Amino acid sequence: MALTKDDILKQIKKNGVKYIRLWFTDILGQLKGMSITLSEIENVLDSGQGFDGSSIEGFVRIEESDLMAWPDLDTFRIFPWDMGGEKVAMMFCDIKNPDGTPYDGDPRYCLRKNLEKATKLGLTFYVGPELEYFYFRDNKNPDGMDTGGYLDYSTVDDGVRLRKKTVKFLEQIGVPVECSHHEVAHSQHEIDLQYQDALRMADYVQIYRLIVKEVAQHDGCYATFMPKPIFGQNGNGMHVHQSLFKGDKNIFFAPGNDYNLSDDAKYYIAGLLRHVKEFALVTNQWVNSYKRLVPGYEAPCYISWGRRNRSSLIRVPMYRVGKEKATRIELRSPDPACNPYLAFSVMLASGLKGMREKYELSDPVEENIFRMTAEEKESLNINVLPKNLLDAIWSAEESELMKEALGDHIFSSLIANKKVEWDDYRTHVSRYELDKYLPML
Repeated sequence: MALTKDDILKQIKKNGVKYIRLWFTDILGQLKGMSITLSEIENVLDSGQGFDGSSIEGFVRIEESDLMAWPDLDTFRIFPWDMGGEKVAMMFCDIKNPDGTPYDGDPRYCLRKNLEKATKLGLTFYVGPELEYFYFRDNKNPDGMDTGGYLDYSTVDDGVRLRKKTVKFLEQIGVPVECSHHEVAHSQHEIDLQYQDALRMADYVQIYRLIVKEVAQHDGCYATFMPKPIFGQNGNGMHVHQSLFKGDKNIFFAPGNDYNLSDDAKYYIAGLLRHVKEFALVTNQWVNSYKRLVPGYEAPCYISWGRRNRSSLIRVPMYRVGKEKATRIELRSPDPACNPYLAFSVMLASGLKGMREKYELSDPVEENIFRMTAEEKESLNINVLPKNLLDAIWSAEESELMKEALGDHIFSSLIANKKVEWDDYRTHVSRYELDKYLPML
């Protein structure tokens, strides 16, 4: 049941809340916001909160800077810990122009627009992301806190204790957790959230990343979602499980074939495969993202699909009898440093286009692609993801689908921002170059 203004005011009074954080997200996925006092909350719930958008990445030019943050009442939550001895609550906001119209540069609005296209087809888009992260001693060096591996468990490890504490806080704030475990790399962990509709999940991802970092900081260490912080170890991924429902029916399920996939599911997968190079700039938006997407570290770099094959870009988890609603596809290329609102938008847009135009799905690949020769990959028409940020920029820049999914404002702002990042990276003289070339040239 939707929350009302009176519901929120009663919760604030009952729990002794002193401050309310109003949150929104810039185009790079960075959480932004402001705190308002108790005396201002009624006015903000009725009229929104004004702010200067000219200093927010990807928002407005200085001559048109006035914007309004309108709280989404259903996102109201009280933090499960005190801040400076005070109770603090939060709400996500939709960004609007002063005249009340939605602001085109708001990533949350971008996702809403793409979800409306699914809604018009009678469909609900569900996602279940698996976000990986590292615990380090500080934010200066990637000095890990354990030497554990996949599914290792020890009650004496600092990382395990931090992860358990994080799960507790997530559940206390109303973010449902499915499971948590140690990942493959040293000091790498994962907490999986229960699948939700995409807009709610995008909000949950932002809360998740904040709480992971807050808990680590409180205990004197540092948590990072950087895609590839350690040379020679696996990077951080965000595998995204996806399904489409019509009412209570999962339209991806159909009995009678090897994968129990409906035609719509196959069209959807084909849409992701065809457009993944175009949307890589959104799901893998940083220079560092492409240090993860290389052979040998479990991250996909080849465009293919399969069932048990974890070297494929898209995996179809095994069907369990009586679990038709759990039929889903898993996109393995995104990383957890992306903007979840934009990432879910481009995935859905690509899948729906595949369904709309009935894209033909290539044959599955169940062999380990990492061990194939170049000739074998060529014979199977296996393409590759962009090899660096510049390749991703070029692929996105030429994509009509990405321009449509993101809208002109976000599309052009993101391209411009990433060109600056690439130029900064390309002209930077790294430690590697100094160590290798300075003594010999």
